[in-house]
Amino acid sequence: MTPGVGRPRAWRRRVSFGILATGALCVAYGYFVEPYWPEVTHVRIVSSRLGPGARPIRVVLLSDLHSDPKPRLEDRLPALVMAQRPDLVVYTGDSINSLDALPVFRRCMTRLAAIAPTFAVRGNWDSWYWGDVDLFGGTGVRELDGHAERVDVGGASVWIGGVAVGHEQLVQRALEEIPGGGPALFLYHYPYPDVLPEGARGKVDLYCTGHTHGGQVALPLYGAIITLTKYGKRYEAGLYRVGALWMYVNRGIGLEGGRAPRVRFFARPEITVVEIEPEARS
Repeated sequence: MTPGVGRPRAWRRRVSFGILATGALCVAYGYFVEPYWPEVTHVRIVSSRLGPGARPIRVVLLSDLHSDPKPRLEDRLPALVMAQRPDLVVYTGDSINSLDALPVFRRCMTRLAAIAPTFAVRGNWDSWYWGDVDLFGGTGVRELDGHAERVDVGGASVWIGGVAVGHEQLVQRALEEIPGGGPALFLYHYPYPDVLPEGARGKVDLYCTGHTHGGQVALPLYGAIITLTKYGKRYEAGLYRVGALWMYVNRGIGLEGGRAPRVRFFARPEITVVEIEPEARS
């Protein structure tokens, strides 16, 4: 054999093996690690509706549990939320991937509602596939659909309004129930700021959304590959300032149902903790 001829072949074999091994590790990570590895994200916003010296209001935002019959994070989630010591918990829909997952989902919601006042809206899966299913009854979760409710937190009146996917015509009615005298949240599944009339956005301190899963599969330096929204990557995950409106797009907890890949990659399940603070004194 000519000296050195075998070396390039051996080098190519090592490179090929390295590529295959890296690919296998990425697939294993996406299937078996990241879907079970939630991230707690902390953000802060300021509300002029909180009086000077008022204590901050802590809100935990959750979305897209997509529960399956076998729990993934549902049994751990309440303890993770409780550790954040929230004043409120809000959930923006897409709840179960199949009807036999309902007990898993409802058990999780019941435990969340025992931690703090909990409010929810239905997402597209909930409205399209489970519109006749009572997702929240008996759990203690307050389902919003075209109306707003008030809860007192540390002496402040906080208003929470919301609508289900498919009932967008009720947005205005829900907004009209928010008097504007205290901090206000609005819940809707899709990250579509245009659902809120521009003239009414000043009434809302935080617009809570989900749906995108952060892409569920994302790439470093690029982000979500797909988001399944009309805005594409414009509002894929995180906190956005849209005019006078703060909007948060939560990456969700579960995995898309149907034929979607049962993986997460660079888009960890997310528990969002939002601190709503008063304006600093001048």
